[in-house]
Amino acid sequence: MITAAARNGFFGNLPILALALSSFGIGTTEFVIMGLLPDVATDLGVSIPDAGLLVTGYALGVTFGAPFLAIATAKMDRRHALLMLMAIFIFGNFLCAMAPDYWLLMAARVVTAFCHGAFFGLGAVVAANLVAPHKRVQAIALMFSGLTLANVLGVPFGTALGQELGWRSTFWAVVGIGVFAAVALYFCLPRKIAASGGSLIAEARALAKTQVIFAMAISVLASASMFSVFTYITPMLQNITGISARQVTYVLLLFGAGLTIGNYIGGRLGDWRLMPAIIAAFVLLIAILAVFAETITNVIPAVATVFVWGVVSFALVSPLQMRVVNEATEAPNLASTLNQGAFNLGNASGAWFGGIAITQGVSYQDIPWLGAGIAVIALMFAVWSHLIDRRDEAFIETAASA
Repeated sequence: MITAAARNGFFGNLPILALALSSFGIGTTEFVIMGLLPDVATDLGVSIPDAGLLVTGYALGVTFGAPFLAIATAKMDRRHALLMLMAIFIFGNFLCAMAPDYWLLMAARVVTAFCHGAFFGLGAVVAANLVAPHKRVQAIALMFSGLTLANVLGVPFGTALGQELGWRSTFWAVVGIGVFAAVALYFCLPRKIAASGGSLIAEARALAKTQVIFAMAISVLASASMFSVFTYITPMLQNITGISARQVTYVLLLFGAGLTIGNYIGGRLGDWRLMPAIIAAFVLLIAILAVFAETITNVIPAVATVFVWGVVSFALVSPLQMRVVNEATEAPNLASTLNQGAFNLGNASGAWFGGIAITQGVSYQDIPWLGAGIAVIALMFAVWSHLIDRRDEAFIETAASA
């Protein structure tokens, strides 16, 4: 339980900033592989689609590691659990830096991924409990700002470092970030953050609700839409747009800036009107990906589209995380953690679908259409879920007036 005093001012912001620093490290190791994909493929003697499976392997590690670690940490003090998860993160990145071949790197990525879903799941609930109820989505967005800054700073600079000194140097740098983040968590988190008192069986029943399942399905599809395209953004920009490997770093920097802005906007809109904000974001996402298939052939329009795509894509993240927590009120920690698994199941399936499409002869220029098609399915689920909300609200109002 987090005290009321910890919800305000300095004592409220510092723990969330420590969580954001940790999410910066986790986000860097998750996304930087996209910028290093050609380097890793060349060094390890595999194709780019095979190297892209390192994204899938990481995402599947999150997906299957999340429920396991959610159960393993269910009764732990939240502070102790978060510190343990950061220790796994540091060890996993150490193994990545040392991996001598493709399959050992894949195994190391999976180990690293095990901490991801549980950390973001537990961290999001802790962050939300540090602030007033009407600012909960913004608190989650502040924690996730580390993830967006990873794309602004961690990924571009990690990519540049890997291109200059070898891709392993990037993972050594991430190890350093992880150690620094662990120290920040140790000193900044409240000393006692009690675990939920509910039983795992009761929490599991809460996850079977229709709206919880819908919310997680939407999270899967949102991530699949993004990663079906983003996994292959480096070869897309090099082969179709015609920019150099060094220039890709600057495009990734701009994309990360878009994610940061989108994260802020999503937090504000989510605290205002949650489901309408999610639906509107999907409509915009579909339109932007369709436009990207046309603008990718010209440098300036392509770069501008990448930026806007980043804004809209990440405007969905904190609202979708809050949607799951809201709908699973009896199991917020478990639901929040499993939704991170849902996001990463989307990452894995998106990267896999994109790789299959490329292998089957789909051009890099047409890959954005794949992302748009997945976003259409996500929009349908979001509208359906919102209509259920409206129906239930109407039923309650009718019963109250009877």
